Amino acid sequence: MTERLSEAARDAVLEPLLENGWTLDTERDALEKSFKFDNFVEAFGWMTRAAIWAEKWNHHPEWFNVYSRVEVVLTTHDVGGISALDAKLARKMDSL
Repeated sequence: MTERLSEAARDAVLEPLLENGWTLDTERDALEKSFKFDNFVEAFGWMTRAAIWAEKWNHHPEWFNVYSRVEVVLTTHDVGGISALDAKLARKMDSL
C-alpha cells in the first residue's frame, strides 16, 4: 500500500525535484510542473509516453494540455498528499 511521504523522507525525496523545476502546492500537498514543447505533436507524444508509465504503475497524473504546453499535478488522493509514487512519476516525466 502506498503511504504519504513522512516528514523525514520529504526533504531527501523532493529536493532534487524542486531543483528540477517542480513546485509544491502546499494547500493540496501536490507537486506541479509546466512542460513546454515545440508543438502539439511533441507535447502529445510526451503525454503518451508518460501515460504508459502511469498506467504501468497504476498512478495517474492530473494534467492539462493546450497546444505545446502540459501542466502536471501529482498527488496521491488515497493518502491525501505526496507519496513515493508521485516522486517516481515526476522523475520519469523529467526523463522522457
